[in-house]
Amino acid sequence: MAYIGAMKRIAAYGLALALAVSPAVAQEGREEMRKGVQLLSEGLQLLLRGLADEIGPILLEIQGRIIDLSLYEPPEILPNGDIIIRRKVPPGEEPPAPQDPPAEPEPGEEIEL
Repeated sequence: MAYIGAMKRIAAYGLALALAVSPAVAQEGREEMRKGVQLLSEGLQLLLRGLADEIGPILLEIQGRIIDLSLYEPPEILPNGDIIIRRKVPPGEEPPAPQDPPAEPEPGEEIEL
């Protein structure tokens, strides 16, 4: 039964040691977290700068190719999911005549693509 008293003292000393060390470990963990967040932030900044350096000239080229958007109607989404952007008809011009849709194929008939 003497060993139970010793075990209680060892447990008490272990608990006291753990409580004394935990603030130091917590502080060290917080400092490591700060360093990790700082490294992630720096890495993200470098990534964004690199993307801007690479994509910037491409965006300028695309901007030079874009015609005045006021020449086009707003996009329409058809029931089948297609998106159509129609060109506006300038004043004095007639809109193009609509095309007849292709005839429905007969059952078993080949469809020409």
